[in-house]
Amino acid sequence: MSIPLSPDVEPLIKYFIVPLQTLQSRAKRLFVEIVNNVKSLWRLNFKCFAVDKRFEEALEVTQIHSVAGLLKHKGSLVTTRPFRSPHHSASGPSLVGGGSFPRPGEISLAHRGILFLDELTEFKRDVLEFLRQPLEDGYVSISRTRQSVSFPAQFTLIASTNPCPCGYYGDTIQPCTCTPRSREQYWARLSGPLMDRIDLQVGVNRLKPEEITQQPMGEASDPVRERVQVARDRARSRFQDTTLCCNAEMQSRHLRQWCPLDDASRTLLEAAIRKLGLSVRASDRILKVARTIADLAGDEPLKPQHIAEAVQYRTIDRMQ
Repeated sequence: MSIPLSPDVEPLIKYFIVPLQTLQSRAKRLFVEIVNNVKSLWRLNFKCFAVDKRFEEALEVTQIHSVAGLLKHKGSLVTTRPFRSPHHSASGPSLVGGGSFPRPGEISLAHRGILFLDELTEFKRDVLEFLRQPLEDGYVSISRTRQSVSFPAQFTLIASTNPCPCGYYGDTIQPCTCTPRSREQYWARLSGPLMDRIDLQVGVNRLKPEEITQQPMGEASDPVRERVQVARDRARSRFQDTTLCCNAEMQSRHLRQWCPLDDASRTLLEAAIRKLGLSVRASDRILKVARTIADLAGDEPLKPQHIAEAVQYRTIDRMQ
């Protein structure tokens, strides 16, 4: 069934159409920085773009939910992609799992689906640091005296936050009332290594009055989902002789094979690394995003415009 985008969300689609398409074709993370309290409207629309799960993925999700005691009907598969949205007061063990007899946490319950963290900067810093290893490795290991357990945790992270404590930093109408020190402390809750692991960082400004009142109906979810599916199929075809299934799973050795750069693209990436002070991990993630952008466009070789678009999604890096 085709689901039209919400009128409240439609004016923002110009900021998000590529990140949304990239979301499932990469099966990884999206960081959203949104001003003026429109971010929560997205949680109802991200699920519309999720492509169907393969049998192997459905089986993995079903096994995790069975261990957690969340299966509603015994003997049935979980056929929809999980969508988990823990509150910002959540503890570390509730996110990664734990207990005397380890049980999966939110990140494992979101395996092959979406983990949505609203008000990201309201989470405790030490809790967010628990995400670093699962985001990198795709699984979490929990060790206890009696046993050690590993749970899969390959999820798409979607996070949203305000730009400052008052929410108006950078707004063209409402002045920000925060001090530079308070803004610095606010963003200090997100460590550099954690931000390195966030591929897409998108800022959205206040909507114009006509964008709010006109409420145009835009593209339905089915065409977007079909484009995502085509990009995923292209990636699967590329990785058919490997254990990889999507661009996000590529390691550095794979980037040399499937993300070769011409002279113009290499010069552009090197300039971005120097100007933004990007780490090796961040530059690798730019290449993965560029590879996905090229897949969505139906292009095989990476071009300078793919690299440039991937770099522009490093919003927080460009702000610093």
